[in-house]
Amino acid sequence: MSATPADTRAREQVPGPGSAWRSALFALGMALSTLIFAPLSVLTFPFPYRWRYGFITQWTRFNLWWLGVTCRVHYVVEGREHLPAGPAIVLAKHQSAFETLAFQRIFPPQVWLLKRELLWVPFFGWGLAMLEPIAINRQAKRKALQQLLNGGTQRLQHGRWVVIFPEGTRVAPGEQRRYAPGGAMLAARSGFPVVPVAHNAGEFWPRQGFIKRPGTVRIIIGPPIASQGRSAQEINTLTEQWIEAAMEKISGTPRLAAPRDEAGV
Repeated sequence: MSATPADTRAREQVPGPGSAWRSALFALGMALSTLIFAPLSVLTFPFPYRWRYGFITQWTRFNLWWLGVTCRVHYVVEGREHLPAGPAIVLAKHQSAFETLAFQRIFPPQVWLLKRELLWVPFFGWGLAMLEPIAINRQAKRKALQQLLNGGTQRLQHGRWVVIFPEGTRVAPGEQRRYAPGGAMLAARSGFPVVPVAHNAGEFWPRQGFIKRPGTVRIIIGPPIASQGRSAQEINTLTEQWIEAAMEKISGTPRLAAPRDEAGV
C-alpha cells in the first residue's frame, strides 16, 4: 500500500535526534534578541508609527531567519494576489506563536487584538506596547468589544491593518473552536474588508510543545470578503467556512470540532 500525503508529511515532521538542542538554540537566540531589542524599542516612542514598526519588526525578521537556521522551519505563502490595496482585517487560524511572527513579514504594518496581560511581560511587553495593539481585558467582554470596535476602526482609518484570531486561543491542528464575532462586527461597522487566512503552523511549532519540527508551513490567503451590505453574522460565517475548508485542503483530513463554549471577542 502506498503512503498517503498525510502519512508522508507526518514522517517528515517527526523530530530528529538533534531537535531538542536545535529548539533550545532557537529559544536562546529569541531570548537574547528580545533583551536587546526591547529597551531599544522603547526609545522609538517619539518617532512616527511606521518608523517604530519598521525598527521593532527587525526582531521578527531575525527570529524567523534564526528559526530556519536552527530548527529548519520555513514557510511559503499562497494567495498574495488577494491582498487588497488598502487596509483590511485579517481573520486567521491560530495554532502557534509562528504566525504572530510570519504575519508581520507578509502583511502591511498592522496591529493585533490581544489580551492586555501580554503588555505586562518584561522586555517583550515593552516592545509590543510600542506597536499600539488593541489590548483588552477578556473578563470584561462588553468593554473589550467596544475597545475592539472603536480602536480597530480608528487604526484602520489611519491605514493600519488589524489582525484578529477569531477562535481566541491557539487550537491544535485538526481541531476547531467557536469563531467569536468581534472581528466580523468590526468589519461590518467600519466597512473594511476581511482577509481570511489558513495555515498549518501548529504541525511544526506545537502550541504547547518546546521542540520544533522541521518542515515548511503553508500559509494560504483567501479572497477578500466584502463587508459593506453584509451583517456581522454573515461575514463571520463566510470567514469560518473559507478558513475551515482551506484547513481541510492543507491537512487532507476532516476537521474535528473542539468544545465551543469559550466565547471571546
